[in-house]
Amino acid sequence: MWIFPLIGYLGVIIGFGFLTLAIASGLYYLSELVEEHTVLSKKLLIFLIQAIIVIHFLLLIFDGFPLWLTLFSAASHAVYLANVTKSFPEVRLSDPIFLLACTLVVANHYFWFKHFSHPPLPSDHPYSSNYVAGSPYDYSTSSDPYFNERFPTFTEISAFFGICVWFIPFSLFVSLSASDNVLPSSEIGGGSNGAGLGGAGRKKEGMAKTMFNSIKDWFAIPTNTRHERFE
Repeated sequence: MWIFPLIGYLGVIIGFGFLTLAIASGLYYLSELVEEHTVLSKKLLIFLIQAIIVIHFLLLIFDGFPLWLTLFSAASHAVYLANVTKSFPEVRLSDPIFLLACTLVVANHYFWFKHFSHPPLPSDHPYSSNYVAGSPYDYSTSSDPYFNERFPTFTEISAFFGICVWFIPFSLFVSLSASDNVLPSSEIGGGSNGAGLGGAGRKKEGMAKTMFNSIKDWFAIPTNTRHERFE
């Protein structure tokens, strides 16, 4: 078969395109909600960051997650919290705290990915340095009945990354607005045409919304312009 596989690939590409557009539309709508409800968004972000820090320590206590990696991830979320409490929703792109948060997003993802790619072996694993001869469990194959209980599944790892690693940085990207992207507002005191003496108002735009508007403007097709004939 030659044509049928090509149709399958085309369907995957079209489906991925529609999925991307749906996500972009949702993010754009969330950005507008944040602009309209800034105080509520700030309180919600603070609560979510604190909740995720608590989840990290619960995983450390009850599920035996690595101590130093858990502390590093909790400290990363403390830096995210500093970005929210400092001047939400505005942020300066040259602010050291913002730059540190961007660095920690990458580092946090890398360390957790490395951890789950090569999870530490239990003490009774044959290849562990603390292995004691006579262990009844065979970790060399997935036929071991305790295999699924001792190693996290793909679903668990994906959920952990989505909630404890990516969720807050993604929310900050949607919520925060760069100071360079604050646009003049049409509502100016002292005049309805925007030329009053009361000073220029300012309208905040989230970084995600600014990016989507830039992409939209880049793909925009210029409309036909009328050319006047000079006599």
